[in-house]
Amino acid sequence: MTLYLTFPVAMFWISNQAEYFEEYVIRRKREDQRRELEEFKERMRKQREERLLRTAQQNS
Repeated sequence: MTLYLTFPVAMFWISNQAEYFEEYVIRRKREDQRRELEEFKERMRKQREERLLRTAQQNS
């Protein structure tokens, strides 16, 4: 009976300890943001190249 009461309370207490997860969350967000930024840069680069090619083809 004690185990049934102790386990959920312990899991709740551990999951609410910010210092255990704070570093992990910050690192994870930075990795995700870098990846998204690189993908965004690549999309913008492709769009600019396509736009330049279209204008070059129209001018020639």
